[in-house]
Amino acid sequence: MRAESSAIAQDSVAVGGGREGTDPRPATSAARSSADAGPATPAPTPSPDRRLRTGGTLQAALGVTAFSLTFPATAWGLEGFGPWSLVAVRSVLAAVIAGGCLLALRVRPPGRRHWAGLAVVAAGVVVGFPLLTTLALRTSTTAHAAVVVGLLPLTTALCSALRMGTRPSRTFWTAALAGAAAVLAFTVTRSGGALTTADLFLFGALLVCAAGYTEGGRLARVMPGWQVIGWALVLCLPLSVPGVLLALSYEPVRLTAHSVAGLLWVAAGSQFLGLVVWYRGMAAIGIPKASQLQLAQPLLTLVWSVLLLGEQLTPAAPLTAAAVLVCIAVTQRTSA
Repeated sequence: MRAESSAIAQDSVAVGGGREGTDPRPATSAARSSADAGPATPAPTPSPDRRLRTGGTLQAALGVTAFSLTFPATAWGLEGFGPWSLVAVRSVLAAVIAGGCLLALRVRPPGRRHWAGLAVVAAGVVVGFPLLTTLALRTSTTAHAAVVVGLLPLTTALCSALRMGTRPSRTFWTAALAGAAAVLAFTVTRSGGALTTADLFLFGALLVCAAGYTEGGRLARVMPGWQVIGWALVLCLPLSVPGVLLALSYEPVRLTAHSVAGLLWVAAGSQFLGLVVWYRGMAAIGIPKASQLQLAQPLLTLVWSVLLLGEQLTPAAPLTAAAVLVCIAVTQRTSA
């Protein structure tokens, strides 16, 4: 390619030699002058660290997008399943997918020192968060639940600071608190200033999910992210399989297109694939920064709740969206 480019350059100079405003020197003289000027400076290429951060941010954003569909999909699933049945069945289906991947790739079980952390991931992400949010969605709208869970980034950052000793900058905390305040104000406005039983379920979900995210992000530094959630799902099988049998015996099931689609999404999309890219993203850019991307999750869920469920969007939503997006931009530019 270099030889071909050189030939083209010389031909163009020779042809243009008789034209006004072109270099009248012979091609060899022009080439000599070009050689004397030294080699051309190559275009700068992104550093490996920068590419890693960019890829990690994209993966974390994909995880947030998958999570933003969880509440609408859960609302669909509740049209045909009881809350306990839906949570148990989604856990088993996700474990079957994850276990199949682990077996197909012949992944060896993690070391004994990692099982305690995997148990935290399982308790928070596989069991606690899905169960508590599903119970909340029996009486709460997806839009209301979404903005309450908008406090998850701040909760995750706090858990990360306590568990892993991370010390984000003061600017980071100011932006994170501002985003959380905007989400909280939006929540209180929608609920009329009073907390309900559904809100208590959602606040409990925040705590257990933040613990699971933090522990999962830590483990994703020593093993692939998909194996973290994969082994956590497999670890829950001794509980989830009996849970399916017990729940289905007490709660009636009515299969519809919505209920089946909702179940499949929360099992494959939210419970496995979304967490795979999410943990990979956290491992690449850090837990505090990745957690702040979730400030966009309630806003995406509001959009899905309108498009998929026909819920009404309040006038305060665009203002909250603008405030939250500003906070995301600030937290992503500060060092964690």
